[in-house]
Amino acid sequence: MKKIISLVMMTMLTLTVSAQAFPPTEAPQLEFALQLRVTLGEVYSAGMTQHGRRTIIPITGGTFEGPNIKGTIINGGADYQLANSEGRTELEAIYCIKTDDGVYIHVRNRGIIYNTSGPEGKPSFYFKAAPQFEAPTDSKYAWLNNALFICEPAWGGSQGGITLNVWKVK
Repeated sequence: MKKIISLVMMTMLTLTVSAQAFPPTEAPQLEFALQLRVTLGEVYSAGMTQHGRRTIIPITGGTFEGPNIKGTIINGGADYQLANSEGRTELEAIYCIKTDDGVYIHVRNRGIIYNTSGPEGKPSFYFKAAPQFEAPTDSKYAWLNNALFICEPAWGGSQGGITLNVWKVK
């Protein structure tokens, strides 16, 4: 038993020293990857569930373009949203895109929307998400599989849809 306690103590000491030996470096940089212009169908709701208000927004199409990628958004996906009574909504959009050269890529975009009052009672709105891409590993789009991405909406865009700007975390 004494050996186990000694081993645990040595491990904790090593982790503490290691954490102090490697201070944080600069914050990660972002690189613009693409813009999605998503068209949406009629919103419907499953109502109040045991987890919150469930809303479904069909994804009916659209286009996307970035420095190394361009194509269309495939009809048939949806954005599944779950809202609580405190102004927070979790979103999970699942859909596919097709590049101009015929490559299909699966997208799963998870995020949060939060409406609240900020300092001095001013309205505050937060909307960020983290898309994950599944591209064929033998395609020129395999780079999408090996990076983290973040996105946020771009306001004043398409009618009947949403525009999302996506950045790669470098």
